[in-house]
Parts: sequence; C-alpha cells; structure tokens
Amino acid sequence: MAQNEATKSTDEESLKNLFDIAMKLFDKIETGNEATNSDVVQMTIKNAISTFEKATNLVSLSGMFSQNESLEELPTETLQYLLLPALLGTLTLKLCNQPRKEIINVAEIYFKDFLQRCKDYGVTDVELPQTSSDENNVRSQNEQAKIASMVLTREAKIKRYKEMKELKEKLSTLSKSMESPNVDDQTKREYFTVLLLNYVNQALDELSSIEQERPILEYMAKNAGELKPNKRERAPQLKPVIITRDAIQKAVYGAGYPSLPTMTVEEFYDKRVREGTFPAASNIPHTTIQNTELNADEAEEVRKEEEEEDDDPEELARKRNMDEYKDDHRRGWGNRYNRS
Repeated sequence: MAQNEATKSTDEESLKNLFDIAMKLFDKIETGNEATNSDVVQMTIKNAISTFEKATNLVSLSGMFSQNESLEELPTETLQYLLLPALLGTLTLKLCNQPRKEIINVAEIYFKDFLQRCKDYGVTDVELPQTSSDENNVRSQNEQAKIASMVLTREAKIKRYKEMKELKEKLSTLSKSMESPNVDDQTKREYFTVLLLNYVNQALDELSSIEQERPILEYMAKNAGELKPNKRERAPQLKPVIITRDAIQKAVYGAGYPSLPTMTVEEFYDKRVREGTFPAASNIPHTTIQNTELNADEAEEVRKEEEEEDDDPEELARKRNMDEYKDDHRRGWGNRYNRS
C-alpha cells in the first residue's frame, strides 16, 4: 500500500516536472521574436511537442480524468492538464517542413478533443455537431441550417469577442496573483478555469482557420499537385497523442465542426504570412516583376541605355559607325529604283 502511494507521488512529481518544462518552451515560442519557420524555433517547437506528449501519456496511465466527474471534483493542480490537447494543437499548427494538410488534420483532432473534454466537465457549453452516423440527416437539413447558421455565427462572434476581452483582462490580473509564493487554492482554481475558457475561444478560432485553409490546400493539390519531398528527407507522419482513458475515439476522429468564417481570404493569407507558413509577396524581387512587364522592344531599349551608362566600348563604336554612315548616305538614296 505504502509502495503504491510512493509510486503515485513519484508519477505526479514527474508529470508536473514535464509539464513545467514544456510550458517554459511554449511561452518562449509564443513570446519570441524570431520567425516561426527558423531552424531554432522549429527545434524548440518539436521539443515542446515531444515533452507535452510524454505528459499526456502519463495522464492517460494515471487515469486522471473520467467522463463521470465534474470540474468541481477535480483537484486544483489537475485542472492545468486539461489544457494538454489545446497546447499540442497550437504547437502543431506552427510546424513547418511537413505536409500542411497532415498538420491541420492532427491539430483539428487536438482542438476537438480539447473542446469535447471541456464540455464533458462543464467548462463550456459549446455544442459539437453530430458525427458521421447522422451524416445523411445533416445533409437533408443543410439548406435550412445555412440560414440559421449565418445569424447564429454573427451573434456568436460578437458574444465571443466580448467574452475574450473580459477573459484576457481577468487572466492578466490572475497571472499577477499567481506569481505570489503564498497564492491560495481558490485563486489557483479560478486562474486555471479562466485559462481553460480562454483556450476554448482560441480553439474555436483555430478550427475556423482550419476550415478556411483546407479548401485552399485541396485546390492547390488538385490544380498544381502537392510537392512531395525526397523520401529520405520526409519527416515521420504526424500522429495525435491524446488522453485516451474513457475517451470516445469516434467523437474525436469522426466529429465535424461548423465553419465559422471570421476572416476574408486576404486577412487569412496575411495571418499565415505572419506565422511563416505562406511566402510574403514582398519577397519577390521588384526588378524581376518589372522586367516581366516589359515587352521585347522595351527590354532592348533598357539594355542599350544601360550599356551607354556603363560606357560600353562596343556600343559606343557601333553608335559612331551609325552616325558616320548617316552622314555619307542620305535618306532615300538606296530606294531610287533606277530613277534619275
């Protein structure tokens, strides 16, 4: 009995240590100024993902979460581990040098698992849609649902925007309280709950972005073909690592999620450029763009002007010969056709 208690204590200590290490890496990535697609940041992202995956496996082995419990029944220190799928989803979206479609599919699984778990524990009342078993019924109701969805989506966006603003302000205040060494259990509990709610909103935003990005990737694959990296350089296929105890797998892998478009195509592209996923238009050399707009005659004129400016000897000699020829041969002399 004593041995079991000691083992449990060691596991909890190991889990907390792993989670703290991964959170430090996560904060470093989120607050850093270096480009996301740089080698250094990508290595940090992979290390953070690996550490969070180890923590997730420990949570699964410990049987920490159950669908039969409520949030109030969970110990305060345990609440932070509900964030694991959201943190893994956020980091997964930052990966580069991997097939993008694979990345967003794995991130989508993480975010849906996180939302479902938060709903099971009563953190949020977000309704996930019906899964593939009711797919035919959903199709038949699509037309009516579209009209209702447009109204509900707009109202939901306004409501969520206000909630997010309030949550961030509250989170900022609670974060300062958490820095105190004598922080009480009630403050900790409130902090973790607000943090979970904040990530619920972030998960909804990311799922919305994924829904907008997926058709773009499908269009690119259909019309241009996906660029397949060399087999020797191809990274291992991404696989989600989720908390599996008492989790309904089909609810994670089969559930869809309503599209909540919140950005225009231009805004979406700009967002991905800032994240380093898509190339910026400004990276295209300006001289190259200008040259492609010139026709053959204009290009030749530019070439001659450049040679003149550089005092090219051959070009100067050619111009002198042409001037001398014009002096000795008046215009029309070569076109008299035996006329006197």
